[in-house]
Amino acid sequence: MKLFAYMVCAVLAVVLLFFWQWQRRLKRETCIRHFVLPQGLFEKLRQQHPHLSQKDCQLVAQGLRQFFLAHLKSGRKFVSMPSQVADDLWHEFILHTRAYQQFCRVAFGDFMHHTPAVAIKQSRTGDAGIRRCWTYACHEENINPAKPNRLPLLFALDSKLGIANGFTYVADCSGPKRASSADANVYCGAELGVFAAGCGGGAGCGGSDSSSASDGGGSDCSDGGGGDSGCGGGCGGGGCGGGGD
Repeated sequence: MKLFAYMVCAVLAVVLLFFWQWQRRLKRETCIRHFVLPQGLFEKLRQQHPHLSQKDCQLVAQGLRQFFLAHLKSGRKFVSMPSQVADDLWHEFILHTRAYQQFCRVAFGDFMHHTPAVAIKQSRTGDAGIRRCWTYACHEENINPAKPNRLPLLFALDSKLGIANGFTYVADCSGPKRASSADANVYCGAELGVFAAGCGGGAGCGGSDSSSASDGGGSDCSDGGGGDSGCGGGCGGGGCGGGGD
């Protein structure tokens, strides 16, 4: 009888732990999807990209949220940023240090550091990070990462908005040919998905940069990696203990 009682208690403990983790993750996802950016970020972004409309800036913010969700859903592993304009908005957000710190605490449980592309290119984390970001961005929009019929928003932003020196992706390079030097700057989403699927769906491709999912507390969201030349992408964030460096 005692053994049965212990088994029941153990099962209940596992169920409660699972429910608590699920509830915490749901709360963090909700925070990322609905956090309010500090005032003035769009104005700063439009100073860098004057052709962007207010609606365009909102689209960029949506893409940045997709990047943050990829970091969260990967277990807070390193993810690389595939959009120059989303990275520019991320830079502006980071400059609002208190708001950004509070957002990271509630959304991730720890600070999400920003790693410059020049530092990433000296390691192998960039390849893993861009494939990981591709996988989770596709999952967010119900796209098959290995056989995409379209690009997820984050990977389509720079081309869609005509960002100078941005990153250009196509869903599948079997159509477009990269024969000229200009075409050489077009990156293939399907290739990222195939490589990611070959080493665990992008959750840990290319290196041992896994992270611990520590909980920083908090209940409300009140404030508002780059790959190498073969993968595309610029800066990155996340990694061990919430940092990418």
